[in-house]
Amino acid sequence: MPHTADSRSETEKRDLRTGQPLWLSDGPPKLAVRQTPRHTRYDVIIAGSGISGALTAWHLCDGKRRVLLIDRRPPLTGSTPASTAMIQYEIDTPLTKLSEMIGKEQAVRAWKRSAKAVQRLGEIVRLENIPCGYTEKPALYLAGDEFGFRALQKELEARKAAGLTSRFIPAQELRDTYGMDRTGALLSEPSASADPAQLTAGLLRRAMDSGLEIVSPMEVGDFVATGAQAAVTLSNGQILTCGHAVFCTGYEFLKSLESREHRIISTWAISARSRSKLPDWLDNHIVWEGSDPYLYFRTHTDGHVVIGGEDEPFETGHMNAAKLERKVATLVKKFEALTGVALYPPSHRWAAAFGESTTGLPFLGPVPGHTNIHALMGFGGNGITFSVIGAEIVAAAISGNPDPDASIFAFPGDADAP
Repeated sequence: MPHTADSRSETEKRDLRTGQPLWLSDGPPKLAVRQTPRHTRYDVIIAGSGISGALTAWHLCDGKRRVLLIDRRPPLTGSTPASTAMIQYEIDTPLTKLSEMIGKEQAVRAWKRSAKAVQRLGEIVRLENIPCGYTEKPALYLAGDEFGFRALQKELEARKAAGLTSRFIPAQELRDTYGMDRTGALLSEPSASADPAQLTAGLLRRAMDSGLEIVSPMEVGDFVATGAQAAVTLSNGQILTCGHAVFCTGYEFLKSLESREHRIISTWAISARSRSKLPDWLDNHIVWEGSDPYLYFRTHTDGHVVIGGEDEPFETGHMNAAKLERKVATLVKKFEALTGVALYPPSHRWAAAFGESTTGLPFLGPVPGHTNIHALMGFGGNGITFSVIGAEIVAAAISGNPDPDASIFAFPGDADAP
C-alpha cells in the first residue's frame, strides 16, 4: 500500500544535540558530496549519513549495486557525533530482566548477537584500516542503586549459562584494583571505544570507493512502495525509483513508526583532562553503573576522559542551556567522587536526544507492510553495536538471505518478520 506523508518530510525533525562534542573539535570530517543525484534509478537509497547509514552503505556497496545515500544535513553533523562511543555488547536491559520480558531463548540470542556485533565491528575497522582510535577494552559494570550486589550475581550466572564472558569483581578487589567503593562489579568482554565521527567517516569513504554516491543537503519528502520497487520524492521535487529504501535517520524516525514501544529522552556528556596522571586501569576499561540516572565513562586516545549520563525522560531537555551547565557540574562531581581522579574544567560539553525502547532492544529491518522499505532504529545505549546488527539484517534481506535473528529485532506488529 502507498504511504503518504502528512507534511513535506517523511521523518520527524528534531534538534538532535547542543553544545560541542569532542569529536567535532576540528569540524566534521570532510567527504565529497553532491548536491543532486546522478541517476533517477538506484538499487538502494539510504537516508541518513550517521553510523547506521555508513554501516549499511559499507555492507551494500559491492561495486555492482547502485547505492545512493542522502541526508538533510551535511554528513556527520547529526546525532552520531554526540555519542560517547562506548562500544559494548551489554544491552541496557540486563539478561535476567530481558529474559522475563521476551523469554530466555530470545534474550540469550539478542545478547549473543550483540557480542558478535562488537567483534565484527573490530574486524571491519582492522580490515579497512580506519583511523578512528578504535581500542578494545573490557567493560566494568558497577553495582548501583538500581542493580546491586545480589542482582549482579544473578546476572553473572545467567551470562555464564549463555556462554558470555563475564567475571564478578568483589568489593575488596574493586577497591584494591580500581580504587572505587561499590559492593561489586561485573567485568565483561568484548567491548571497545572509538572516535564515532572518524569511524563513520572511514566507513563512508570505503563505501564511496566501491561506488557509494552521497547527496547533501537533501531529504525524502515522500515514498510509495509497490511490488518490487519504491518511488522516492526528494525535497527538491525530484522523483527517484529504487529496489529498496533504507531509513537510517536515528531519532528522526519515520512518522509512521511512532510507537508506545519507544520514547525520546535527553542525555548529557563531557570531555576533560585529568589534573594528574590517570590510573593505568582507566585507560584500559570502559565503566558504567547500575544506577538511575547512571554514570558512564572512558578515556580517549588523546588523553581526554569522556563522561556521560544523567539521562532525563524529556525529549527537549537537552536543548536547555542552563540545564547543560548543571548536568556538566553533576557529571564532574560524580566522576571525581567515584574515582578519586580530579579533572580540569571540561573542554567540551554537549547534550543530545536519545532513544529508549521498552525492552532495551532496537527495532531493525523491514517496515511493517513494506517488504522493500527498511528502517534502523537503534535505540538504547548500544547505538553503534545495534547499528552493526541492523546493517547486517538489512543487507541480508536485500540480498534475499533473511538473517536468522531478524525476528528478535523486528518492528512491533511485523507479522511477516522471519
